[in-house]
Amino acid sequence: MSYSIEKHEKGYLLFTINRSEKRNAINFDVMEGLAEAIKKATEPDIKALVITGKDDQAFCSGGDLSVFHQLHTKEEAYNMLSKMANILYSLLTLPIPTIALINGTAVGGGCEIAAACDFRLAREGIKAGFVQGKQAITTGWGGGSILAERLPSAIAMKLLMEAELQTVAYLKEIGFINSLYTDNSLQACESYLETMLSNDLSVLNSYKKIWIRKWEETKLRERMEDEVRNCAVLWESDAHHEYVKAFIRKKQ
Repeated sequence: MSYSIEKHEKGYLLFTINRSEKRNAINFDVMEGLAEAIKKATEPDIKALVITGKDDQAFCSGGDLSVFHQLHTKEEAYNMLSKMANILYSLLTLPIPTIALINGTAVGGGCEIAAACDFRLAREGIKAGFVQGKQAITTGWGGGSILAERLPSAIAMKLLMEAELQTVAYLKEIGFINSLYTDNSLQACESYLETMLSNDLSVLNSYKKIWIRKWEETKLRERMEDEVRNCAVLWESDAHHEYVKAFIRKKQ
C-alpha cells in the first residue's frame, strides 16, 4: 500500500505516506488514501489527525511528476489539481485538530498539505519550501490561498515568489512551523498533543468551528478554486513541460 491509516489509543488517527522510494510523492492512490483518512477522522473516538511520511528522508515531495507528466492540457491538469484541492479543503475544515508531522524534507505540494493542517511540527535540520515557481507553475492545490490565511501577506508572498527551500529554523521564526523536535517523531507529536487531547471532543470541535466559519465567510474555497484554475493554465505552458521533461530525463 502507498499509505497507511492507524488509529492510536491516545485518540488520534495517523496517516502515513508509504512511498519513501519516491520521497513520499503524491499519486492518485495517496490522494484516495488521504480522503479516506479525513473521512475516518470524523468518527467520534478520534480527536486529532496526524499526517506524516515514511522514514526520515522526506515528509512529502509534492505531486509525483513521474505520474503527472502525462497531464498535458489545462483540462487534464485541472482535474488532478481540483481533486487534491477538494481534499485539502476537507482537511482544512475537518472539525478536529490536524497536525503535519514533518519528519523530512517538504517540497511543493508537501508544503501545501502542511499548510492545510492546523499545526506543523518539524524535525530540526530539515528544509521545506513552496518551490513550484521553479517548475514554471504556482501552488495548484490551494496551498497559496491557505498560506495567505496562516502568515502575514508580505511573508507568505515572499515564500511563494522566491520559490526556495528554507531551513525549518527560519520557517519557525516566521511562524509557519509551530514546534521543532530532535528525537522520535511520534513521541514529539504525542507530547505536543497531550494537553489538547485531554479535552472533550465537543470543546475541540467548537473551537475549530471559529476558524471554519471565518474561512466560509471569506470564501476561501472560491479563492482556492481560482488558484487551481490559474495553475492549470500555467501547467499547459511550454516552460512547465520543459521542466517536467528535464526532471524525467534526470530521474532516468
